[in-house]
Amino acid sequence: MQIIQTLLALALTLGILVTLHEYGHFWVARRCGVKVLRFSVGFGKPLFSWYDRQGTEYAIAAIPLGGYVKMLDEREGPVPEELRDQAFTSKPPLQRIAIASAGPLANFIFAIFAYWLLSVVGVTTLAPVVGQVSPDSVADRVGLQRGMEIHAVDGHRVTSWRDVNMRLLERTGEQGQVSLEVSEDRGARGTLTGALQGWSLNEETPDPLAEFGISPWRPEVPAVLGQVTDNGRAKAAGLEPGDRIVAVDGEPVADWYDLVEHIQGAPEKTLELTIERNGETRNLAVRPESRTLENGREIGFVGAGAASVDWPEEFQREVRFGPLAAIPNALNETWADTRLTLVAIEKMITGLLSPRNLSGPITIARVAEASVSSGFEDFIRFLAYLSVSLGILNLLPVPVLDGGHIVYYTIEAIRGRPVSEQAQAIGLRIGMALILTLMMFALYNDLMRL
Repeated sequence: MQIIQTLLALALTLGILVTLHEYGHFWVARRCGVKVLRFSVGFGKPLFSWYDRQGTEYAIAAIPLGGYVKMLDEREGPVPEELRDQAFTSKPPLQRIAIASAGPLANFIFAIFAYWLLSVVGVTTLAPVVGQVSPDSVADRVGLQRGMEIHAVDGHRVTSWRDVNMRLLERTGEQGQVSLEVSEDRGARGTLTGALQGWSLNEETPDPLAEFGISPWRPEVPAVLGQVTDNGRAKAAGLEPGDRIVAVDGEPVADWYDLVEHIQGAPEKTLELTIERNGETRNLAVRPESRTLENGREIGFVGAGAASVDWPEEFQREVRFGPLAAIPNALNETWADTRLTLVAIEKMITGLLSPRNLSGPITIARVAEASVSSGFEDFIRFLAYLSVSLGILNLLPVPVLDGGHIVYYTIEAIRGRPVSEQAQAIGLRIGMALILTLMMFALYNDLMRL
């Protein structure tokens, strides 16, 4: 069932973004008088299709990893004389540039709309209040302390841990200074600065906050069970929702996190739990199931979750804008995603960010499934960020991609004649080799994460 949900989330995510991207090409092509033969979402044999009045075929294909708009093109076969003026190749370079640019532009427009919608509807975020600071970390050198709330990173306003994460990602691998605007106990604000010293992300499980040395503040969570899975070891041991775990092997349990440490540290070892249920104390034995994490570490797992805890209102921030005020905020959010993507590409090229952080369809599917499960806000944010990334990647000056075509048409507009077919053929082979290499490397990274 989990695999089916993940595949459906991937199909939904890519289906939305690919349709938007290809519709951009389609819409501008139609306005430029180009005859569109097929609009396909997905690759391979169409699962079903239909035609409009202008003879365009709309298809949903079997492989949901992309799509395409097929236009009348003299390079792909003879074009009847009466239709030659509707061929893509008959259009002037500026119109072809507009058609090639329209797909990525549609991705940016969608991201702006998505962030505008979230800004108007309003979202509640958790204030970036520091819980713990790791010794000898960048956060420690800067001077961060427990209880401080972060308001800005390098002069850029932040209202959530997501914002802080994005700002820190931009500084990974760098030297120089980082500055944080903070306040303590909602008092006066001050600025802290410290040396980055080339801090970097973990290649296997990148976590900017953890690598920077910050653990977010979280409320106390009592060791009370909220959920017990039907087929888990907790259920088999007789544990029920509402049980309070008082001790493990006679050692008092402070909170939920303390209980988790006990269970994770005892895979396939019998633990004696002292619990309180309906005012009575009793002992139960449970043997945590062994599970292996991505990094090879073996932990115990019993199939139980904590009872929900209300987050204090003073640690929540509601972000909401009016319809007009939401426009610049949406533009800023989209620009932040654009800048982060460009910085990540630059740092991968220069070696400041490991290529092992490159993700492929498996990671996208897993994140998509998680964001869908998390709710409307998380899914829309994920779609917006992925849409920006898709737009930027397609604008890279690589043959095969939209950016490569734009380069060819720009050269043609300047020179007055098209790039030779031989040069385009060589570029096509280079571009295909590069894209396939990146796809295989991203897929390899995905499989290693599994």
